[in-house]
Amino acid sequence: MQHLLEQLNPQQKEAVLAIEGPLLIIAGAGSGKTGVITTRIAWMLEQGIPAESILAMTFTNKAAGEMKERVKHLLEENARGTTARGVAKTAAALTISTFHAFGLAVLRRYGRLLGYRPNFTVYDSGDQVALLKEAARELTIDPEELEIYTVLQLFSGIKTERIKWSDERWYEMAADLGGGSGGSAGVSTFQDLYRSYQEHLVTFNAVDFDDLIMQPLALLRDHPNVRGHYADRFRYILVDEFQDTSTPQYNLLYQLGHEWKNVCVVGDDDQSIYSWRGADYSNLVRFEKDFPRFREIKLERNYRSTGGILSAANAVIANNTNRKEKALWTQIEVGNPIELSFPDDDLNEASFIAEKIKLMAYRDNRRYDAFGILFRTNSQARVIEEALLEADIPYHMSGGQSFFQRKEIKDVAGYLRVILNPDDDVNLLRTINTPRRGIGRRTVEELHKIADARRISLYSTISLILSGNPGEVEHGIGKSALDSLGEYMELIEEYQRRFEESKHIAATTERLVTEINYWGYLVQEFQKSDRAAKAKWKNIGFFIKSIDRYETNPDVLEPTLQGYLNRISLQTRDELSEEEAAGKVNLMTIHAAKGLEFDVVFLAGVEDGIVPHQRAVEESGNPEEERRLFYVAITRAREQLFLTSCRRRQVQNDILEAVPSPFLEEIPPELLVKTDGDPATGMNLPEDPFAMLKAQFAE
Repeated sequence: MQHLLEQLNPQQKEAVLAIEGPLLIIAGAGSGKTGVITTRIAWMLEQGIPAESILAMTFTNKAAGEMKERVKHLLEENARGTTARGVAKTAAALTISTFHAFGLAVLRRYGRLLGYRPNFTVYDSGDQVALLKEAARELTIDPEELEIYTVLQLFSGIKTERIKWSDERWYEMAADLGGGSGGSAGVSTFQDLYRSYQEHLVTFNAVDFDDLIMQPLALLRDHPNVRGHYADRFRYILVDEFQDTSTPQYNLLYQLGHEWKNVCVVGDDDQSIYSWRGADYSNLVRFEKDFPRFREIKLERNYRSTGGILSAANAVIANNTNRKEKALWTQIEVGNPIELSFPDDDLNEASFIAEKIKLMAYRDNRRYDAFGILFRTNSQARVIEEALLEADIPYHMSGGQSFFQRKEIKDVAGYLRVILNPDDDVNLLRTINTPRRGIGRRTVEELHKIADARRISLYSTISLILSGNPGEVEHGIGKSALDSLGEYMELIEEYQRRFEESKHIAATTERLVTEINYWGYLVQEFQKSDRAAKAKWKNIGFFIKSIDRYETNPDVLEPTLQGYLNRISLQTRDELSEEEAAGKVNLMTIHAAKGLEFDVVFLAGVEDGIVPHQRAVEESGNPEEERRLFYVAITRAREQLFLTSCRRRQVQNDILEAVPSPFLEEIPPELLVKTDGDPATGMNLPEDPFAMLKAQFAE
């Protein structure tokens, strides 16, 4: 390992070697923290710490996957006679996961103590929407009158104890729902809806993403044997992006680590930008209080950005008062100045960015994926997208629809989920008449009526009706619909047997897709677009290949249908394949850009009201998180940074005068160059850009 340690700076090396006891690593932007974490894990293994005793947690599947690969690579470098199989075995024994994936593993093992059956389903956001609508209908609330996503967000706040029922947002929504008559009576409607939502989760043997933190936390708090098992197993814990932990996630960490106290947390309070989803950077203070003998190491050398970009970032963030003091520095030269342009409006801003990228790609021979375009709000994206399309510049919009959220994929996955967990009403309703088999709305309503009266799942209801005891259940379902229900049940039961008997999940899934004639369904649905039907059918093929890759992955020791479905439930939208990203300009919000870096960054709409965002400042009472967001945007740039601030901007149907962001005044003027918005400013371009090419052909 000595050659690896020699590649680290003194502070990084100190962080790697400090294995015992609590450790707080304050890692500035671009300071090489991922390398420190992975080298630290490799060093721990070198010192004889068993891989099974190490737990590393982060926030995205992509980050966890990259961490695993880097650790495996370090182990291979340092193998010293260890076989490749031995290295793979050691790497596989490490637990490197997201908080939610770890919580899922705890629930799989001990969920029975909370009343969960082993085959419970993890509901994604789409499933949650369907469940909430179902719960609303049962309470005779019209789902169309609800702001579904806002309600789910507030329910999440209640479940994770971030907000209370006394929060004024409930009264505002109650007033909207009741036509202006809010008050406590109106709020009680949402309390009833929340209880119904929770009861449905229990009935369907399902959990949502918040449950993957809150329920394992309940197990660790209330069951000493569970806490003892995990605390004794994971004696060394590492947490990346610690500033993004929520209070429940911190409590989970505390339950796991307070006994042995070998807890290493890595974070940067200057990059805490997720308070709106529960992140609390004051967990840094809690850590210092709960682990009083902690050691603190600051990583302040930046390996990413030029000196000019870094100086601008330092100057901006220094205006925040509630932060740990640090001063990032770099040995990279000052580089190009930061360019600030003032386009007339957002249309000119978008054209400027697109043309500048086109010219720079030509002049500097840069690939398009070297460029990142960042913005504060999604509403800014449309005009920029149109400009990129017009300029024939390929781009990828991060945060777009996930592959696993596409309808055709959710349809097939829905069958798999019902086969695994028949009590999953949401996915049963998705699949019971897809493809169409003559089970209409009236039949479903009749099933609901019986299920609600007996407090059982729809699957159990259908089984009861088809059991052959006519007098046992009264219903108004016709013979044709009963026959179709019978065929559906036979299909589910048949494939329950097939998946149990077969070791080939992908092949069995392919057979299922063929048997339900999903291709015929697509042809029927898209009669006017053969291309659309073929595209969706191709996606089904990709889905089956995805299952096959899971089955044949040597790192998956026991591939199961349940394991695969868990994996895609935890799949996050941050995961972009190399093929999708290659050669395309990156277009995203500043929040989505966290953890990424680009040679050239364009930050659009640096105007008061956007950066900082007016509503965010009003809700928080101060601009510090918005300043941190601006800091994160600046530090995404390696070599060049362009800022645009429009003179006017279209807001809905109005053209409004815009004012430059006050944050711009915090950048030292000597680091800025103001331009007139001409994309070719400062660029030495030939009059005929194809002159050289023509000359080559002439030769």
